[in-house]
Amino acid sequence: MNYQVALVTGASSGIGKAIAENLAKQGIKLILLARRAERLEALKNQLTSQTQCHIIACDINDHATLENELKNLPKAFQKIDILVNNAGLALGVSPAQEADWMDWQTMINTNCMSLAFLTHQLLPGLVKRNHGHIINIGSIAGTYHYKGANVYGATKAFVEQFSINLRSDLLGTAIRVTNIEPGMLNESEFSLVRFKGDEMKAGQVYAGLEPLKSSDIAESVDWILNQPAHVNINRVEIMPVHQAPGGPITAKNG
Repeated sequence: MNYQVALVTGASSGIGKAIAENLAKQGIKLILLARRAERLEALKNQLTSQTQCHIIACDINDHATLENELKNLPKAFQKIDILVNNAGLALGVSPAQEADWMDWQTMINTNCMSLAFLTHQLLPGLVKRNHGHIINIGSIAGTYHYKGANVYGATKAFVEQFSINLRSDLLGTAIRVTNIEPGMLNESEFSLVRFKGDEMKAGQVYAGLEPLKSSDIAESVDWILNQPAHVNINRVEIMPVHQAPGGPITAKNG
């Protein structure tokens, strides 16, 4: 497939950064979206010898700013044909009855509302040009439950359903949609954000395990994008060897 311009959200670190680095190697122009301008500038400088980059430094939940930025893209970046919806987060592991409502609201806004908003902004252009690929970064939490995942898992189930329903609506076009569902992954700020900066708690999640790396997910993106035009990869579930799906759990009264 001949792709020209990719928009990657959450591009300043982790999976987003790794995906951007791999796309740059293919000469694909990049729109790098994240909150931290200094990190985006550093990534742009790193990639400048391989491709052109445009930075959008804003919170993905700031829809008014995001819409304005998209309307005023430089000409070279206007025909976006890859959207990587990577920005997302988990907050807390408390059981539902003890969870912070604002944590729930932030996860729903970021993982569901803003992903849907950005996709909605770009879909008309993709359909008009009849070319492109939407890659959503979901999670195995959208399929397999675990204690404390409550709303986080629900938001990733939304991403899974949104992805397959997009495919249904886009049937008859050449636009492809894929949901990638990683398991345990280190080399990102995921657990640090989840535990609100508590490095000890974040580190304990991976103690004695070899989790996935951001580069593992970036390589899967490369494989997905480089399939023949008639092939759509609906979903990819990836776990480290040290992880496996769990079965139903029970609790005894007493």
